[in-house]
Amino acid sequence: MKLKLASFLIVALLPLLSLAQGSSLSIFSEDGGRFILFLNGAQQNSESQANLRIEGLTQPYYKARIVFDDNTKVPVEKNIQVVDPSTNAPADVVYKMKSKDGEMKLRYFSAQPIQPNYTPPADVHVMHYGQPDQVTTTTQTTVTTTGANPGNGSVTFGMGAGAVNITAVPNTDNNATQTTAATTENNTNTQQPAAPVVCQNPMDWNNFKSAKKTIADATFEDTKLSAAKAILSSNCLLAEQVIQVCHLFGFEETKLKFAKLAYPKTTDQGNYSKVASVFTFNSSKTSLNNFIANGGR
Repeated sequence: MKLKLASFLIVALLPLLSLAQGSSLSIFSEDGGRFILFLNGAQQNSESQANLRIEGLTQPYYKARIVFDDNTKVPVEKNIQVVDPSTNAPADVVYKMKSKDGEMKLRYFSAQPIQPNYTPPADVHVMHYGQPDQVTTTTQTTVTTTGANPGNGSVTFGMGAGAVNITAVPNTDNNATQTTAATTENNTNTQQPAAPVVCQNPMDWNNFKSAKKTIADATFEDTKLSAAKAILSSNCLLAEQVIQVCHLFGFEETKLKFAKLAYPKTTDQGNYSKVASVFTFNSSKTSLNNFIANGGR
């Protein structure tokens, strides 16, 4: 009896224990427009982004407010779910911003199980909920010295995380040189980079079908690529799925760029040489094959 009770309690507490680990929320703009995100009234990113990921979300729902760089777009407010809608378990949840009937809408896109040691693409701005975003502070000091200066120039001294740039500008009125020193420091919550993730579970075909439609519906090539990158930020793919995404692009250069981005997020890398079939030019095929042979470098 005691054993059954203990088992029941463990099963009942598993969702709560899992939720304590936190979900992640990714939001990307289908049109590449940049935005500031507020969750429960707290501003998340200090600089506007087009592709944003917030980690460590321990509540199942948040009130989101999105303010756009483009002030012709009306801010969006919506209560959003950041757990798997079918199981209520923590997940990597993705929403997309899209224009519909002249208004910006925030739409649920996908939810995938949390991947340990996940490494997002380089163009995704990642933050941890409740921790400050990077802040850049610049201090400028002007010193005027007397005496002739035959020319002007600029010297930069770097030390640690900051750098000092000194520029000498001649003042022809009084034969004086005005020296301006600017010091830039990055104050940020430093986190150790996560180890590269080894993808094991590819995106299921129903979600992939929806993802393909999002990419295909994008009007411009760079918008298609932005949407494809956002999908990679929270999903792993099969080589066959990479091939199908590549066929959605109109330019060889874009296909090659995506194929290289998708390689480390592919579960069956042994089949990746098949992706070269999407290219028209031998130079593109050779570039991808060399990339694969060098371990994705």
